Amino acid sequence: MTETTWKPVVAWSKPEEERAGTPLLVAFHGYLSHELDLLGLAPLLPAEFTIASVRAPRALGPGFTWFPLMHEPDFSVDRVTRSVADVWAWLDTVRGNHSSVTLLGFSMGMAVATSALRHRPRDVAAVVGLSGFAVPDDGDPFFDDAGTRAARPPLFWGRGQEDQVITPDKIQYTHEWATEHTDLTKMLYAGLQHSITQAEMGHVSEFLRGTVLAS
Repeated sequence: MTETTWKPVVAWSKPEEERAGTPLLVAFHGYLSHELDLLGLAPLLPAEFTIASVRAPRALGPGFTWFPLMHEPDFSVDRVTRSVADVWAWLDTVRGNHSSVTLLGFSMGMAVATSALRHRPRDVAAVVGLSGFAVPDDGDPFFDDAGTRAARPPLFWGRGQEDQVITPDKIQYTHEWATEHTDLTKMLYAGLQHSITQAEMGHVSEFLRGTVLAS
């Protein structure tokens, strides 16, 4: 286990005395949001899961961010990997209490979830990505894409047909990476912008029941 000075703020869906032995679903919010945002999805997900919604480490504007936006001059893959390494350092302190670890991310949070998967693919049961993307690795050895390809973990990727936030280059890269490295379930929702719908969460629940809970 690596050491980290980051002490994440985490919002839990269950009290501590009810978490032991349950499958853990770790939720990563989007840009300028916070840990309580995705906790609202808990009633739409299978009750078997304990949800841990994590606040990003960097305060910015009205909320928090995991790393700079990819078009900003201070963005780097190293910024992404440092953030994800801190996530894993925290996860290693709690995952032993749970039967499995599943990652869910919205928007930038999907980049965190997929990067965490790519670092330690054998330690993740499944990933849910909502209206988001995967980060090009630029050859950084932090990303174990060979191990990910060998494991072919289940990935649900849902996005809106009218999403104007996630740019076409990110969508293309994510599609190519996910198709090559994961067991991909891809859903495209007509009329949906950069958001999440109840119908989509129904599909997410089906995915989680058919992958994590079925095993």
